[in-house]
Amino acid sequence: RRICYVYACGHVYPMPDQEVHCDNPRCRFSPQHPKNCQGASCKQTCKQYRQHPQQYSPQMPGFCPGCGGQGR
Repeated sequence: RRICYVYACGHVYPMPDQEVHCDNPRCRFSPQHPKNCQGASCKQTCKQYRQHPQQYSPQMPGFCPGCGGQGR
């Protein structure tokens, strides 16, 4: 998922992307996916594609680190 903090001063600070794993055993990318589920049967029963990254933009109170509370 992609996180961008939005501060009251209007500045936006993007953070490094974070990978959030699902716990669905029927998703090929999940840590819960069985190691022995492979080949044609896996392609028929399990999700084979990742979804688009989620955008998460929490509104942060106060000024950003660049403004440092100086009201710039």
